Formats: sequence, C-alpha cells, structure tokens
Amino acid sequence: QVQLVESGGGLVQAGGSLRLSCTASGSIFRINVMGWYRQTPGKQRELVARIISSGSTNYADFVKGRFTISRDNAKNTVYLQMNSLKPEDTARYYCNVVVDLRGDYWGQGTQVTVSS
Repeated sequence: QVQLVESGGGLVQAGGSLRLSCTASGSIFRINVMGWYRQTPGKQRELVARIISSGSTNYADFVKGRFTISRDNAKNTVYLQMNSLKPEDTARYYCNVVVDLRGDYWGQGTQVTVSS
C-alpha cells in the first residue's frame, strides 16, 4: 500500500500565498506522476497541476502563472506553490500519485480558503 500525507492548507487573504506538500510512503518502486487536484461542493474534481518523473509539468489554464508544481524524488514529495490566490481558488486540494506497478493513490485532501 501507499500512503499520502498532505499539509499546507489554510485560510489566506486574496493575493496571498500558500504552499502545499504531499509525501508518499509505503511500498513504492517509482512514482511516475504526482499531481494536485481540487474540488468544491457539487462540482467534479479538477486537475490543478501535475508533474511527471522527468520534470515535465502540466497546469490548468486557471492557475498558469500563479501556481508552481515541483517534486523531490528523493523524498517522494510533491509541492504546490500557490501565489496570487483568488477567492475562486477556495477548494479542497487533493494530492494524487501514480506509482509504477501499483496504480494511483489519493490523499485525504487539504482545505484552502481564500477570503476576499
């Protein structure tokens, strides 16, 4: 099994910054993709950003230029630096990893609330 521990959510004013972290542990051979998704009540979970093992990244259009995803392969950790936060960024943010030979796993989520 693979466990994911997320941290870094909280309450911030519009224009502020937060940094999310997610560390994977357990039976891991190699993590292929690490990513962040978000979800608000009544809506589908949506991709925010993801990074593959080579370092290549993908971002949703609504975060381009504001959020940066990075990973530390030695620590099996993915980060999401969120700058210039907007009230519409308020959501529960979920970490997702795709582990070779194991499948994909989700974290419990961390709440991000941006006040106007």
